[in-house]
Amino acid sequence: MAYQADGANGGKEMAFNVGFVIFPDVTQLDFTGPLQVLSGLPQSTTYIVAKSMLPVVSDCRLGLVPTHTFESCPPLDLICIPGGSEGVAGVLNDGETITFVRQQAASAKYVTSVCTGAFVLGVAGLLKGRRATSHWAYADLLPLVGATHEKARVVIDGNVITAGGVTSGIDFGLAVIAEIAGESTARRVQLGMEYDPAPPFDSGNPEKAPALRSELMSARYDKFRSIYRARIEAARL
Repeated sequence: MAYQADGANGGKEMAFNVGFVIFPDVTQLDFTGPLQVLSGLPQSTTYIVAKSMLPVVSDCRLGLVPTHTFESCPPLDLICIPGGSEGVAGVLNDGETITFVRQQAASAKYVTSVCTGAFVLGVAGLLKGRRATSHWAYADLLPLVGATHEKARVVIDGNVITAGGVTSGIDFGLAVIAEIAGESTARRVQLGMEYDPAPPFDSGNPEKAPALRSELMSARYDKFRSIYRARIEAARL
């Protein structure tokens, strides 16, 4: 959907600027899932933003190439912060990234995240008093950044839109398109992607796989939960 510019442009339509902030050890699908979906948003321009123009290595070792730096990025209409357990742990005490997110969010029409990217918004002070979601292993930490956890794959609270873990980013992208350009456009994008999930196993939710949940918490997530707590506390929200 295009929007009408005020004043000097005489009501001409302008592109809707969508920006993703990427960083080392970002979870690739947190970023590329909604990126692919939102590429179907009419009259939009996508910006992939990082500290520098050097390739950013994701947590699955895929190199991602930014299009803009923090300095060269124009004002964004929608800013999205993807997640990644280790990647976000590194961002939570990165003042340069947090400042960029806070500054862009001040004028953005939509402030959004996928997975643990919610905690970057939180440390930037953007989730206070908001309903939000995140990856199931971290969702109970959302009150540490002033948010109320709502159990859902996508949570919309005003102009703040958050998604659950990893694959929720695809649902998030469709929800955003419906919000901006209407449900019929979102349905067309969904069909074009043939997004019709039918997983081979019924273990994509921790309530359906409690034993696996315990195993993953101790093997993968407990370490980063402790880091998140410490860095959120250090931010003195």
